[in-house]
Amino acid sequence: MSFVHLHVHSEYSLLDGLSKVDKLVQRAKSLDMPALALTDHGAMFGAIAFYEAAKRAEIKPIIGIETYMAARGMRERDPQQDQRSFHLLLLAENDQGYQNLLKISSASQLEGFYYRPRIDHDFLAEHSEGLICTTGCLSGEVPRALQAGRFDYARELLDWYMSIFGPDRFFFELQHHEIPELLEINQKLIDLGGRYNAKFVATNDVHYVDPEDAELQDILLCIQTGSLVSDPNRMRMTDPSYYLRSTQEMQQLFGDVDGALSNTLSIAERCNVDLDFKGYHLPDFDVPQGYTPETYLRSLCEAGLQKRYGTHADTPQVRERLDYELRIIHEMGFDAYFLIVWDLCRFA
Repeated sequence: MSFVHLHVHSEYSLLDGLSKVDKLVQRAKSLDMPALALTDHGAMFGAIAFYEAAKRAEIKPIIGIETYMAARGMRERDPQQDQRSFHLLLLAENDQGYQNLLKISSASQLEGFYYRPRIDHDFLAEHSEGLICTTGCLSGEVPRALQAGRFDYARELLDWYMSIFGPDRFFFELQHHEIPELLEINQKLIDLGGRYNAKFVATNDVHYVDPEDAELQDILLCIQTGSLVSDPNRMRMTDPSYYLRSTQEMQQLFGDVDGALSNTLSIAERCNVDLDFKGYHLPDFDVPQGYTPETYLRSLCEAGLQKRYGTHADTPQVRERLDYELRIIHEMGFDAYFLIVWDLCRFA
């Protein structure tokens, strides 16, 4: 039995994650893991670097994000009600899912930012296609509701997530760290699983690669919170277990939960995002009705030819040169590119 880490933070989880992308990938490779996810806090800055590093190491990259869910609407900014937000793990199952992750990441920063880059239920529902979702860590909506004893509300939340993602794209996430209430929350999730015929997935809330990195990551948290290492009341991780655990360690922790390990492999198999840079990806350039990019570019060049060469515009030498250059441009697929540059120069 192998295992895939699906809840992983890198150095791109600023002042929180310590892991260098290359070191994460190499460690997963050395543990014989077939794939690895990257799910940084509220951002996807590291997606391309991670994708390329995983491809070089010949393990499968899974692109994700741990987004923040607003307590109310993503545009609400009341200091009493909206300061707190909840964590939610999202993974791109396909290219459409990756596009939706980009939209979620951008909107959370540009439209929903209040202490954290946030989205809300409505925005998530509109951009849920191609995404796999879990209940998240202890700071997720459902775990927080269970921790507060709001069982009816937890079921309402689960009903909503199931209605958006369905049982094949929504998983009950289980973690194991030295947090007193975490084992209780895991058991409550397991108990609720029967009501939904839920699938479970085991994760480790990875913030660094090796156990000995815990001290350095703790210093990062001090910088983030403006605290001293000696401060006994500051925010800190509960224990040095937030590293890239081996398959054997995860088996010891979750081997008794049906599907918790094997589902990480099935999710990895389902997640197929292609970020290879093949060919050219140019913006669409709207041309006047009746034209194609090729014919519109030619019409502009014909007009420019008359302006520049006047009575000499139709000489064989000039005409031959224009036809040659336009043919090369078209064969290379650069018609739209030249129109875009022309438009920019005209605007400038």
